[in-house]
Amino acid sequence: MRVLLVGAGGVGTAITRIAARRSFFDHMVVTDYDLSRAEAAVAALGEEGARFSALRVDASDRAAVTALIAEQRCDILVNATDPRFVMPLFDAALAAGVDYLDMAMSLSSPHPERPYEECGVKLGDGQFERAAAWEEAGRLALVGVGVEPGLSDVFARYAADELFDQIEEIGVRDGANLTVEGYDFAPSFSIWTTIEECLNPPVIWEKDRGWFTTAPFSEPEVFDFPEGIGPVECVNVEHEEVLLIPRWVESRRVTFKYGLGEEFIETLKTLHRLGLDRTDEVTVPGGAVSPRDVVAACLPDPASLGELMRGKTCAGTWVKGTKDGAPREVYLYHVVDNQWSMREYGSQAVVWQTAINPVIALELVAGGVWSGTGVLGAEALDPRPFLDLLVEYGSPWGLREQ
Repeated sequence: MRVLLVGAGGVGTAITRIAARRSFFDHMVVTDYDLSRAEAAVAALGEEGARFSALRVDASDRAAVTALIAEQRCDILVNATDPRFVMPLFDAALAAGVDYLDMAMSLSSPHPERPYEECGVKLGDGQFERAAAWEEAGRLALVGVGVEPGLSDVFARYAADELFDQIEEIGVRDGANLTVEGYDFAPSFSIWTTIEECLNPPVIWEKDRGWFTTAPFSEPEVFDFPEGIGPVECVNVEHEEVLLIPRWVESRRVTFKYGLGEEFIETLKTLHRLGLDRTDEVTVPGGAVSPRDVVAACLPDPASLGELMRGKTCAGTWVKGTKDGAPREVYLYHVVDNQWSMREYGSQAVVWQTAINPVIALELVAGGVWSGTGVLGAEALDPRPFLDLLVEYGSPWGLREQ
């Protein structure tokens, strides 16, 4: 397998460090708009970098990406960029006749009149609209295969297959006790993506109602996270799992709640009030600029914060239903300690936890264990081989009876 990796930021760099220890692929071409970032990612691998090379590509240029796939004889495109570039990369892979994998799906847009009640364009709609073309081409597009979405969806499918006879609710719950020394506000993941998912109307799915929306930060609840993280207040946030899980897993309700914290929520609300979450350009002395890009430029690069971070991050899926006629609740989870990920891989916990999952998925595809055609989420495929590899990679998952 020859892999084209587009994006050499925090997650992309972590992908190279994890993949370098595995033998399932022949070569990985690491690309970025900024060639120096791709070169730095490869150089950091040292002797393990023999199967890697660095090139420049503009992720927004579908034709250029399509040509690069052919030139480098790649079999699959892995998208490690932010969601703005999903569609050009998704379309480039299809045009080139290769498989595709991403960790975030095509962008949504709110309903123009009833944004907090009805869905407008949903996350992933742009990709699922092209599913028939992928099926006709006999190619596989694995979408939303990071940690959330991704591992959380694997947990949902595993619960349905092995732990429950009937499921009442699936709720993805994410929380952490991470701190960043020296910063009052320093997101551990892309602020561009964080603003997008936190300020858009959250989506909920119910069997009798379908998909619908609520106001941002709605339905607060305190969830007790494992391995010393403890209770964290979580709120509804727009996320791909709610758009993916109901397509393949039977449940009466699906939600996603994120442990943001009051201070973080207030900061995001302030950015919104000031219009600094906007992506359309505004005119300033010297030219035009997107306010959200300015915010991102003013904050530290999340990938650079590892040495200053302390604590753990937890991604998981809470499931409620029945087994053998008796009520049951479980929380399937994956915890990463930042000190461990920095020591073992030189990557901070949040980006490392995101990056390990596409590498596992690539290995399953390379070995023919995961296969198919069309646009599929992780929950469409057998969860057990994925979870077994997660343990083999040295990062075990857990199950807690609630």
